[in-house]
Amino acid sequence: MDTDRLPGCYRHPDRDTGIRCTRCERPICPECMISASVGFQCPECVRAGSGTGHQPTANAPRTIAGGVVAADPHLVTKILIGINVLVFLAVLSDPALAVQMELIGRYREFEYLVGPVRGVSAGEYHRLLTSVFLHIEWWHIIGNMIGLWVIGGPLEAALGRVRYLAVFLLSGLGGSALVYLLSEPNVPTLGASGAVFGLLGATVVLAKRLRYEMRPVIVMVVLMLVLTFVPLGGALTVSWQAHVGGLVTGALVGLGMLMPTAGRHRALVQWGTCAVAFLLAAMLILIRTAELT
Repeated sequence: MDTDRLPGCYRHPDRDTGIRCTRCERPICPECMISASVGFQCPECVRAGSGTGHQPTANAPRTIAGGVVAADPHLVTKILIGINVLVFLAVLSDPALAVQMELIGRYREFEYLVGPVRGVSAGEYHRLLTSVFLHIEWWHIIGNMIGLWVIGGPLEAALGRVRYLAVFLLSGLGGSALVYLLSEPNVPTLGASGAVFGLLGATVVLAKRLRYEMRPVIVMVVLMLVLTFVPLGGALTVSWQAHVGGLVTGALVGLGMLMPTAGRHRALVQWGTCAVAFLLAAMLILIRTAELT
């Protein structure tokens, strides 16, 4: 018998956790834990202590990162998947849309489809984020959406909607910035994998913060990086720049979101970290633009 194993969440027995409800002392996982004035409480204790009426937002149950606990803890993940699927279907009906959204530094080959395609270096900065929602192959979008659901759903429940969305968008931007900096300017890049890797980076921070068994998470990161750098043959080309850029950005923002900082300073640290991540990405983008113009 393994006596060192952490107990399972009382609502999700397959999820090991080192956190217990401060009122009933039952083990609780990130999806179940609700931030209280001291420690965390389970949903049942929160309901028992607050009654059945509606709570003001200021007094609403909070996630480990300080976000409001939502009725549907996976809503943003579902919306992001929906946006990706809608864009995929739109591109199927109008291939020219992909040319307008893909990440390219300087490119002109498809002028006959959409007119001049100038690229990021000529001011089309929207491509840095629109490319994150763009897929043109069915296997590509299926793989990324499975990763977004499996990794993103639990992370959204732990961070709350706004903070989770910030991690996703900044990770996508960070991945695009590194692609723009290190890739050939006329090679198009697209897909949500950079943002998904960012969610994985934040998940590593979350697991460490909650004192989870780190080996499964580290194994997942290593496996994902192996798939990034080891050629698989065929027509599949993986952008390691997007994966590494997203992973590093997500881990950085996750550190800010989950830093155990005292009350009133927490929001300042969290959004200050987001601002730093954005400025670092912007700096890389400006450096590359200066090289190409």
